[in-house]
Amino acid sequence: MKTVSISLSPNTEKDDVLLSFKELFSFSKKEGKAIKEFEDNFKKHFGFNSVFSLNSGRSSLLVILEALDIEEGDEIIVQAFTCNAVINPIIQKKAKPVYVDIDDTLNMDAFKIEEKISKRTKAIIIQHTFGMPANIKTIKEILDKHHLILIEDCAHALGAKYNNKYCGTFGDVSFFSFGRDKVISSVYGGMIAVNNASFKDKIKRKYSKLSYPKTSWINQQLMHPIIMNLFVLPLYNFLNIGKAILALSIKLKILSKAVSKGEYEGYLPEYFPKKLPNSLAKLANNQFNKLNRFNSHRREVSKYYKENIGGLFRINDDAVYMKYPILVNNSDEIVNEFAKFNIILEDGWRKKVIAPPKTNLCRMNYEKGECPKAEEISNRILILPTHINITKDIAEKIIYLFESFNDKGSLE
Repeated sequence: MKTVSISLSPNTEKDDVLLSFKELFSFSKKEGKAIKEFEDNFKKHFGFNSVFSLNSGRSSLLVILEALDIEEGDEIIVQAFTCNAVINPIIQKKAKPVYVDIDDTLNMDAFKIEEKISKRTKAIIIQHTFGMPANIKTIKEILDKHHLILIEDCAHALGAKYNNKYCGTFGDVSFFSFGRDKVISSVYGGMIAVNNASFKDKIKRKYSKLSYPKTSWINQQLMHPIIMNLFVLPLYNFLNIGKAILALSIKLKILSKAVSKGEYEGYLPEYFPKKLPNSLAKLANNQFNKLNRFNSHRREVSKYYKENIGGLFRINDDAVYMKYPILVNNSDEIVNEFAKFNIILEDGWRKKVIAPPKTNLCRMNYEKGECPKAEEISNRILILPTHINITKDIAEKIIYLFESFNDKGSLE
């Protein structure tokens, strides 16, 4: 069986790999018609006032913070159990992230927000974790009361809905990610969506000053689906050949890392922020055309997990279940055992309240004990894959393996 992974370009199908190969030989990798085509499709699908495509979700957030004139000492409220991709743009602006604990949906606990608001608070970033919508109604009431800006982090929630409206349409501004393990993937990619018209011109001015990434960087992203699907995943555990190919490809800079070394310490690399290049816009648009099929599949797989294993989320048509979380008693043991069966459950969302685990919490301005529920969850959570390449046979194998562990008392 081909290795199952949550994070190594899991969404890709044959047409995505062929398109990536074709774009390696394109003469319009940076600028081209595909950018506007993707932006127009995105804007039309969700009904946004205006959108701006970038080369990552963190680029998108950084441009938003710059456009909102966030300054040194300003406070931005975020949730614990998040990614350093959210925190680093705040730190780069020399602002302070203020953490709120989570509720049972793994999203910000709306009833703990007000105690964190101060005179320095400028905005709140709400995250729809793994595609489960946050408690937007209550959060918006609090923000309106205190006249704060709402930024929606929809990196996990492309296509998710809350009260029959798309996530991303509630905030003053929202941002999306098309990273290698997101709902759709262009390996790297992001989008800003503007709902508050008064912010449009500010964001447009910041965006217009950006350049495109280097051609060498674009090529690294185009190579990712090719190398992952043709070499790394088929040979991942065969004498560790796949792992060696992956390590060598990164060392030789044929591929780029999902998270650079500096990001663990609070520093963004020079290729953020940049505009979304034409070749990656083609990849993103190709996957965007599959969005409904992808998300329907995720719901079916998640429903299957829920019926047989349990888990933290309730299953409905509003969420998109980019990944499916469960709580276990010994995640290390389970991750190691599953790896023996070519199922890689390690995706970085374990062990720390700010992912990935190597992240320096001090540099993120997080103090231990600040958000106890998030800390407990991060120590016990395990993520199951839901992407389009999880067939029923693979889902059944995952369930069977978990039932074996359950007999040993390793699952909750």
